[in-house]
Amino acid sequence: MGKITGFLEYKREDEGYEPVEARLKDYKEFTIPLSESGIKNQGARCMDCGIPFCHSGCPLGNLIPDFNDKVYKGKWKEAAAILHSTNNFPEFTGRLCPAPCEEACVLGINEDPVSIENIEKNIVETAFKEGWVVAHPPKERTGKTVAVIGGGPSGLAAAQQLNRAGHLVTLFERDDKVGGLLRYGIPDFKLDKNVIDRRIEVLEEEGIIFKTNAHVGVNLDADKLKEDFDAVVLCGGATVRRGMPIPGAELNGVVQAMDFLKQNNKRVSGQTEFDKEIKATGKNVIVIGGGDTGSDCIGTSNRHGAKSVTNFEILDKPSEGRPAHQPWPYWPMKLRTSSSHKEGVERFFSISTKEFLGDENGNLKGLVTTEVEWIFKAGERPQLKELPGTEKTWDCDLALLALGFTGSEKTIAEQLGLEMDFRTNIKADTNDYMSNVPGVFVAGDMRRGQSLIVWAISEGRQAAYHVDTYLMGSSNLPLKTGIDLPRV
Repeated sequence: MGKITGFLEYKREDEGYEPVEARLKDYKEFTIPLSESGIKNQGARCMDCGIPFCHSGCPLGNLIPDFNDKVYKGKWKEAAAILHSTNNFPEFTGRLCPAPCEEACVLGINEDPVSIENIEKNIVETAFKEGWVVAHPPKERTGKTVAVIGGGPSGLAAAQQLNRAGHLVTLFERDDKVGGLLRYGIPDFKLDKNVIDRRIEVLEEEGIIFKTNAHVGVNLDADKLKEDFDAVVLCGGATVRRGMPIPGAELNGVVQAMDFLKQNNKRVSGQTEFDKEIKATGKNVIVIGGGDTGSDCIGTSNRHGAKSVTNFEILDKPSEGRPAHQPWPYWPMKLRTSSSHKEGVERFFSISTKEFLGDENGNLKGLVTTEVEWIFKAGERPQLKELPGTEKTWDCDLALLALGFTGSEKTIAEQLGLEMDFRTNIKADTNDYMSNVPGVFVAGDMRRGQSLIVWAISEGRQAAYHVDTYLMGSSNLPLKTGIDLPRV
């Protein structure tokens, strides 16, 4: 597999970035790809380990050593076929996935792991460039109809798999374009929207019907869909945003991160008029929340020309390396610095926002914080303790709340009588992905809560297998089996 001594001969090499001053001028992707020979060398680092733990690290079960071997040998078309056999959209995961497979890579025990994500991206980009990604409509139709609700990665994966099984699939998306958070959450500098559009063209050629501006439960009755289709798959995501119930939260300038990012993506796509424009230009911006969404807000604010960008995280600063209690091959909670962080931001950890301050016109002008300490006791939930005498007032014209999501919206669940769990996810067991209502299935964040794109695709694929089985009695669609590594 690969070159037997490759991991000894080649060091890990990642894509480069355009200089900060250059990439801040627009919203284009700014990575500088390795040469073909450089990618082959990276594939050669895959070390023919006895047990490829990368398989367990990947929610899709990608056949990573197999496509690494083909890349090393220059057999790119074969590599693309292997990659697409388990992953419907490697162009998305190859750009956006945090790569749990790399954290589980055996080479990563004492060396830099194989650059699996970048190899994946290069495989699929080569496939598109060479014209190998083409539509494969089903040879026969089953006569069964399926409605997929939600046009994000989970819904798209479920739709493609069910279409491959021969069912007539209609996907309903409430926004004006398909893509979900890929289109209206991820900034263009991380995912150019042409990458989504070219894949949607393939799916349309395969026979999937897309209906946009179709908000099920609002302008489209959920019960009517259930009557009109043989099965319904809910892939609407976990879209209820977490707020901050503190004084001043209603001020102009306290904005949910997704509202900020969605508007900017629409602006980049050519839209010029908004009910209320949200821009960071010339403002003191504070991003509250230290995850990927917070990072996206930082990169976008810097491109707007913010006066200053500051980032708050209530948790303690993670360690630079793998924590002792999260050994290989577990996913480690370590300090991660994104390309957006490197573009300009001051980061603060163990800090809690207590109050937003406004002027006489109701506009945000500042906020108050306090430093905090986390108290850990065996068998108990961590306790948050504010440190006396650490209050501080900050100048702030725009506060972006990147605090994650609390669950799925209840509209469809209430119309269809679906059971929800204590986290407001719709209940559906992994044994068959079906809700308490026969014929109604759930996948992605709507079932498991806020998670990764790679998990969304996996969920869509798994649900499709069970929907096909429900409709036909059995299924030839692939079903990922095996034990996933527990997450700490």
